[in-house]
Amino acid sequence: MTRIAMWCAPRTVSTAMMRAWENRPDTAVLDEPFYAHYLQATGIDHPGRDDIIASYETDWRVVARNLTEDPLPAGVAISYQKHMAHHMLDHIELDWIEKLSNCFLIRAPDEVITSYIKVRAQPTLLDLGFPQLLRLFETVRRDTGSIPPVVDSQDVLTDPRGLLSLLCEAVSVPFSERMLSWPPGRRNSDGVWAPYWYAAVEKSTGFAPYRPKGERPPPHLQDLLAQAQEIYQELYRFRLSTARHNH
Repeated sequence: MTRIAMWCAPRTVSTAMMRAWENRPDTAVLDEPFYAHYLQATGIDHPGRDDIIASYETDWRVVARNLTEDPLPAGVAISYQKHMAHHMLDHIELDWIEKLSNCFLIRAPDEVITSYIKVRAQPTLLDLGFPQLLRLFETVRRDTGSIPPVVDSQDVLTDPRGLLSLLCEAVSVPFSERMLSWPPGRRNSDGVWAPYWYAAVEKSTGFAPYRPKGERPPPHLQDLLAQAQEIYQELYRFRLSTARHNH
């Protein structure tokens, strides 16, 4: 049995990545299991907030226990957990994550910001999850003594087969061609927040080829971009790379 935790910043192709894993017959997925706790604990206003809090477990300890101890459905060998790094608030202890195979999904901050502000206009650095990603990465690295897999979304879109093969190898599961395409539409496993955030992925049937967005974050978010960029670079240098792998 393999329990994979994919730690993401928002707007990082994270839901398409979840689709790829869910399309494997041996895998069950969990969509942002700490979201309800995050909303309740912070009081922050997100689209669908009341619905989310009403629909999911809000005690982080119960969530953590379920993620590490719940039996998997019959015929399923892999639990794939999609996590937003910013949901890991400072009061949440992290000792339970050592029972998981922890991976990190990153994206260039200018693309994260220009995508994010279409839904929430004034993000902070903590909203974007970069400091929390780095803290989680450093925690896993310290506790395991090795560098956990880091995947950059641009690399995934440029070479899905190559990057997913490397990711599977890194978490010791066989690659499956089923990860490269999936039927369009909503899933029962999607969070109740899907109507606000998942429009593009619901139309998708695979990873769309990478295209530079050509958008820049507005002037008042340039400081935010610079702060995010610094942390992104720190993680980017550890990313899985087919070029590096082939040499």
